[in-house]
Order: sequence, then structure tokens, then C-alpha cells
Amino acid sequence: MPRHEGTRSYICCGYQILHIGTYCTMDCAYCVLQTYFHPPVLQYFVNQERLFEELDDIARSERPPFHRIGTGEFTDSLIWEPWTQLSKTLIPYFAQQDRIVLELKTKSTAIENLRNLEHNKKTIVAWSLNAPSMIRREERGTASTRARLRAAAQCEAWGYPLAFHFDPLILYEGCEKDYRRLVRRLFSSVSPQSIAWISLGSFRFMPSLKPIIQKRFKKSRIVYGEFVPGLDGKMRYFKPLRIELYRKMAAWIRELAPDVTLYFCMEDEEVWKRALGFVPEDRGGVARMLDESAARHCGLKIEK
Repeated sequence: MPRHEGTRSYICCGYQILHIGTYCTMDCAYCVLQTYFHPPVLQYFVNQERLFEELDDIARSERPPFHRIGTGEFTDSLIWEPWTQLSKTLIPYFAQQDRIVLELKTKSTAIENLRNLEHNKKTIVAWSLNAPSMIRREERGTASTRARLRAAAQCEAWGYPLAFHFDPLILYEGCEKDYRRLVRRLFSSVSPQSIAWISLGSFRFMPSLKPIIQKRFKKSRIVYGEFVPGLDGKMRYFKPLRIELYRKMAAWIRELAPDVTLYFCMEDEEVWKRALGFVPEDRGGVARMLDESAARHCGLKIEK
């Protein structure tokens, strides 16, 4: 069933589950799902009739609609495409209405099924991005930075709105140089006008994740940074370190895309104020910021 979490809704249609007896080819050292799934076996929900019934209810609802619905809470949005071709059904469905938008978030290049679909700009195709060295070391089985950006450029050519998620940003020697180069590569690949939003977030983890990373990713060094316990119980980089990198990331992005919508994942008002110069409430909250950006890029009807 669609369920709301924070400022994003996820399609998580239950009851009938197809278990696939294989390990996910994408295996990121920092992934929080390692603490949830034992073993990390892929699951695909097959009761799609129920899925579309509930989407119909949302689209027809007189209540304020869920403007942003996404797949990919428990897996990559496009990892199933070679077998299921779900996008060929989902994307045309969203194209026929003007109250909700679909976000597909991926680290893959599995975009072939998106070609020639009537999307009516109601589907945003999004990529998680990280420094190439982090992708090679910490993201097993994912597409390279170059491949992701090529896929994004192709989706832009097909008319899809785009989004990008720099999350988690990881602090290491030379990271600022690498992330600045990554921002430049992004905007040399796609137009800022095609980007609905960009999110920023730093590496944070529940204490229970540390021994899992140490066991499964013996060469990973990401859990040995300057971390302190946050109010949410997660280990986080020391706040001044986070703010310093966020400030620079925001400046590099705004230099090339001054009007793009930027937001933080799981950061408090102090971080927003010191890194971006405002707090979400100044602009109606994060949900409102993203709804208005979706309206501009996707033609949604946003209620005043």
C-alpha cells in the first residue's frame, strides 16, 4: 500500500510477495537496509491490481494529494526492469493525470524501457550520485558515475524531468576536490532547467550497522570518521564538518544552477540556516518546496 514517510510517499504494495533467491547485485557498504534484511534477499510485490486501485484512490481524492510518489524504499527503482518492465505500466498511468508525480530513483542505467513512453513529464528519473572513488570502493555492482550521467542525459533527451541525490556525502581526504569535480560533471551532462530537485545528505548510521559493515566490507573505512551520536540515535559526522561540506556543495551547485531546488535529508534547522541561509519553514516546509518544484517541472496542480 502507498504509505507516507517524511515528505515522500513510497509504493509498497503488500500481501503477495515473490521471493527471488538471489542476492542483490547492487551492494552498498553504507546501506541501512543491511540492518533490516537477513539475509538481504530481493522481494518483488506482484499484486499490481491492488497497487493501481490505491493509486486511483489517491488520484481521485478530494484531500490534498500525495504529489510525490516513489518506488525504491527497499530497493533500486529500476533494478527489476529487465524482468518486470513495470515502468511501461507505471509511467503511462501517471501521465494520464495531473495531481501526482512519480520519482524513480536508481544507481543503474536500466532505462531502455523508458524509451518512447508517453510520460507527459509526470515521471521524474533520479540518480544517486557520489564521488567516483566512493562508487568504486563502497558501491558494489552499481553503474559508474560516467554511466549514470550518460543515462541521465538520455532521459533528458527523452523529455523526462530529472533529480539527483548526493547522499550520502562521505568525508575523506580529498573529498572536496572530488565532489566539486562531480558537480561540474553533472552540469556538463544535463541542463539545470531539467532538474526538479537536488538533495544533500551526509553519511549517518545506526550503531548496529557498524559491525555489519566491518564484517561485509572489510576494506571499507567509512565508519572510522569523526562521528558523534545524534539526537535520533544515529552516528553522524561532527556538525561543523557537515556544515562546511554542505556550504561548499551548495555554493558549487548554485554557481552553475542558481535556481535549482536544494534540500537536505534528515538535517536540523541549524544546518539548514548555516549551510543554505534559510530554514524550510521560511518557504512553507520541505514538502511545499518540492511540491512547487514538481508543479513547475511536471505540470502538477498544486492547491493554494
